[in-house]
Amino acid sequence: MKCAESGCSEPATVRLHVPWDENRIVCAGHARALAQQDGVVADPLEEADEWS
Repeated sequence: MKCAESGCSEPATVRLHVPWDENRIVCAGHARALAQQDGVVADPLEEADEWS
């Protein structure tokens, strides 16, 4: 599974729960940046092979 962020081809490793938008599945790099916003919760995907 690929990262949901536009233009990113990294493997998805994290599910972001975003209260004001749809949840999305993203790579570790995008998760680190997006999870710093208030209210966003990052959950690692069990099926992810590794954290990038």
